[in-house]
Amino acid sequence: MTNPKHYPVSTDLAPAEQWNKSSYSSQDNGNCIETTARSAAASRSGLVGVRDSKLKDGPALAFPAPAFSAFIDTVRRGALDSVVVDN
Repeated sequence: MTNPKHYPVSTDLAPAEQWNKSSYSSQDNGNCIETTARSAAASRSGLVGVRDSKLKDGPALAFPAPAFSAFIDTVRRGALDSVVVDN
C-alpha cells in the first residue's frame, strides 16, 4: 500500500522479515537503518529498500540495486571518509 504522497512505504518493498538491520547498529534501538539488500525481494524487484529502523511502517527509499552496490563499494573504499558534515 502506497501512502498518499506516493512515497513507497517499507511494506511496499518487502515483508518485515526481509529487512536487515545494519551490522554497525546497536541492538538498543538506536539510530539505525535497515535495508532489503540481502533479501529475495530486492533481487526480484531490482530495488534495494532503505528505511529508518524506528519507523518500520514509515516511508522507505528505494534505489536500483546497481546504484546501491556502487554506493556501498564507495563507502568500503573510504572515498567518503573526508566528507565533513556540520550539524
